[in-house]
Amino acid sequence: MDLRLYDTLTKEKRVFVPIDPANVRIYVCGPTVYDFAHIGNARPVIVFDTLFRLLRHVYGERHVTYVRNITDVDDKINDRAARDFPGLPLNEAIRKVTEKTANQFHADVEALGCLRPTFEPRATEFVLPRPDGKTDMITLIKQLIARGHAYQAGGEVLFDTQSMADYGALSGRRLEEQQAGARIAVDAHKKHPTDFVLWKLSSENEPGWESPWGRGRPGWHIECSAMSAAYLGNIFDIHGGGLDLIFPHHENEIAQSRCAHGTEVMANYWMHNGFLQVEGEKMSKSLGNFVTINELLATRKFGGRQWAGEVLRLAMLKTHYRSPIDWTVAALEESRKTLDTWYDIIGDDTAADGEADEAVLAALGDDLNTVAAITRLHALAAGRAGSTDAKRALKASAMMLGLLGRTRAEHVAPDMATVDVSAIDGLLLQRREARARKDFKESDRIRDQLAAMGVVLKDGKDADGKPVTTWEIAR
Repeated sequence: MDLRLYDTLTKEKRVFVPIDPANVRIYVCGPTVYDFAHIGNARPVIVFDTLFRLLRHVYGERHVTYVRNITDVDDKINDRAARDFPGLPLNEAIRKVTEKTANQFHADVEALGCLRPTFEPRATEFVLPRPDGKTDMITLIKQLIARGHAYQAGGEVLFDTQSMADYGALSGRRLEEQQAGARIAVDAHKKHPTDFVLWKLSSENEPGWESPWGRGRPGWHIECSAMSAAYLGNIFDIHGGGLDLIFPHHENEIAQSRCAHGTEVMANYWMHNGFLQVEGEKMSKSLGNFVTINELLATRKFGGRQWAGEVLRLAMLKTHYRSPIDWTVAALEESRKTLDTWYDIIGDDTAADGEADEAVLAALGDDLNTVAAITRLHALAAGRAGSTDAKRALKASAMMLGLLGRTRAEHVAPDMATVDVSAIDGLLLQRREARARKDFKESDRIRDQLAAMGVVLKDGKDADGKPVTTWEIAR
């Protein structure tokens, strides 16, 4: 199948041609583990997990390498550690913060139905030269200095943006037009306001590593340049992340990597997902609409209920990844009902293989058009003939998006965990038999019995006009 992806650098949708079809390589910027991931952080995780699934389908599971890093050295982590564990030495406090938040991140994204990346390197493991020879940050900085792209000043090592002729190409910001401002630090020791830190000195109370420039720690951008090269090489296929990372993070990654390695590109395709807002407003703690993945999964903070991870995933994928998304309770409710219906259709035949629908695959191949793919899933569900093959096709197609990979019982939302799905199915069978023999008194009695259990029935007809009943738990 053809795969076309929108490239932020060239600003066009292009046919995807991997460097090596036997090893398709993708890197995505992962979390900085100083706090629990919020729902905006979930978007790139879900988007690029879906791409990972599609690439594995096209090229084979063993022929795709997906790297998503963990940033575990950062001033935000230092601040959080000092705040939460004031009685501990900073390094020990930092370890407690990063272990807790990284573990929670893994639990959250697993609940969202995301596959584990092929590799998940931690930044602290790639600061110093490594016994295995994989790319490290200090060696990269040395290469940049040797090639005339970095300099020491004011106790820092800085990247010289004027040394790169096309710096700013990804974001479209010309160097001569960039002035010191909100996202560009103003420091007298810089040659140009846009020069950025590769290495900075650490105080006795800050984490640090010995280097040729003194005991210090790396800048944010050099971390991803080192970890991507370590596992994917100097040039790889796809680099992904959120729209907010285009400048300065990805712009500076490109500058470091290209100048250190002497290459024309860092990655052949740059993909970025759009922003997320909540109920029509920018998400922020000051507005009281800031919500973490864990809060959606485990508390009743949003919409007065807990939400299954699969519901969150479907709600996210119903908007194209490059478009802004409005995160609403109504959208989650709609996604929950859709999944209830689809699970009613496929039943519990989760082990059986099926063939994914060609129209679903074509939609995903068109720049990951999950909106069109989900529309097609609705059509498959509405037009089912009741055959086992049709049900398996719906399931296999949905699983390309990371959906319908569970049994109905596993799908039940957390606050419905005590529901006996098998008992409900047994009563539904009795009711269908009663209706078939026109024993409507018995049919109504069973409906009332189910209602007393908190189960709401919806009678309708399928595409062939045959009676069909779906159910959900009353709120």
